[in-house]
Amino acid sequence: MKNTAITKNIQSALSPKDVLNDLIEGNNRFINGQLEPKDNLALVNQTILGQYPKAVVLSCIDSRVPVETILDQAIGDIFVARVAGNFENTDILGSLEYSCNVAGSKLILVLGHESCGAVKAACDGVELGNITAMLDNIMPAVRKSADEVEGEANSSNKEFVAKTVENNVKLTMDRIRKKSPILAEMEEYGEIAIVGGVYNLHTGKVEML
Repeated sequence: MKNTAITKNIQSALSPKDVLNDLIEGNNRFINGQLEPKDNLALVNQTILGQYPKAVVLSCIDSRVPVETILDQAIGDIFVARVAGNFENTDILGSLEYSCNVAGSKLILVLGHESCGAVKAACDGVELGNITAMLDNIMPAVRKSADEVEGEANSSNKEFVAKTVENNVKLTMDRIRKKSPILAEMEEYGEIAIVGGVYNLHTGKVEML
């Protein structure tokens, strides 16, 4: 049973590779229906005065992708930043910098997912209120996919949507490095890793890119 929260010493001893392996193992437990039992009350009490999460996950807001559950993580284990389409902006970048440079997290996981509604909307050029500006962040991935996938460049083309989901994760990772010298330097020195994955709604598996 998970009844001990991550401490500063435990966090400091972890490498980015250790953390990635832990998240992958957690996802495997989820897939196999073997989620680790958790003493949530004990974890709540232990984290009142501080937190030392090992990773930060940038995910979509999609209700079918409950991040802590699909990675089998507990209270105090990971930061989660969520925005439709799992892209970066100034606020997200600041949150990632806080997670890693201030709070000591060792890994950034950009997590896209199959059949993402925001990605589909971007593929279709949807314009509606503030959604229009939000989808602009995904358009670079749409344009890249249009050069790589045959057939219609809209949400009716499942291959096009899947490639755009993947490209959106990869381009987001690239922009995190470009727009945040802090995080780029931390990755260069091996203090953190920036990785990407796509969650499969059918199988529950996170496929690493």
